[in-house]
Amino acid sequence: MRFALATIAAISLSGCGWFVLEDQSTSPESSPADDELALPRAEQPAQCPSEGAAVQILGSGGPIAEGGANARAGTSYLLWIDGEARLLIDAGSGSFLRFAQAGASIADLDAILLTHLHADHAGDLVDVLNSGGFEGRAEPLAVIGPDGAPRFPGTREFLTRLLGKQNGAFSYNGGYLDGTENKPKLQVTEVKTQGGAGAVEGLFGPGDIAATAIPVNHGAAPALGYEIHVGDSLLFITGDQNAFSETFDGMITATRPEIVFAHHVINGEDGQPRGLHRTPAEIGQLAGLAKAKRLVLTHNMERSLSRIESGLEAIGASYDGPVSVADDLDCYAL
Repeated sequence: MRFALATIAAISLSGCGWFVLEDQSTSPESSPADDELALPRAEQPAQCPSEGAAVQILGSGGPIAEGGANARAGTSYLLWIDGEARLLIDAGSGSFLRFAQAGASIADLDAILLTHLHADHAGDLVDVLNSGGFEGRAEPLAVIGPDGAPRFPGTREFLTRLLGKQNGAFSYNGGYLDGTENKPKLQVTEVKTQGGAGAVEGLFGPGDIAATAIPVNHGAAPALGYEIHVGDSLLFITGDQNAFSETFDGMITATRPEIVFAHHVINGEDGQPRGLHRTPAEIGQLAGLAKAKRLVLTHNMERSLSRIESGLEAIGASYDGPVSVADDLDCYAL
């Protein structure tokens, strides 16, 4: 198994709010909707490169089924290295089909990283695993995710509720929990989040990948962001987080990452749900704090995309680097 797990630091954080708000609001080539909204789109290759490293967006959307013909899958990312999909980060609703379109395989994965267990981030995990059960992988598969809280099972309990042989919703796939029935055993690590104040945990490969799980504040939902090193390249995936995510701020400061993938869910206008996500202005502040070489907006929703001009202006107040809006199956070379 390529991944070993170790705690590398513990960072304490006081004064984080613990919100209970519920969020009730509402292709590589540019779509008509992109053109109409004048979304800034990065130039994209026809497919992810077969050499070197790249991050592919499997799902660039949010928790509401929006967009008609241009609908986006729920949040999901793949890290490719030399033509193999090595990390799956989140598996939101709809990403199962994107996983297939991307040509990925469970057999190649080092690990699955989960930012949190909202349906738009984990709803298709069981489908991806079900497909992987036909591949005959024998090597254990690491799954890293958050611990639990009221109304949110921890990652281990979440998987047991899905796959448990006795009472799981999909008990016929219970071999994933003990490595039987021609399925790889899931080796689960739960990161203590403590409302964004939990310990940072390092996840290390044999040298080509190093990842760090960073607790963030996402209201009542235990949640993580991720720092990922691929060779000399550094990237951050913010996950869903609000501006009280001070541990994440401390980890990203002046790191000069190649890319920050930020979740672009709300606009800065009055009436937006507060306590769960950063506004565009706060995303810009984060990217400026990092001195990021590039900012990619994903986990997009209509309420944020419909105000893209004012959102970009708010981002630009603190960050002067290039900004692009991701679409499903976009691929960003590192």
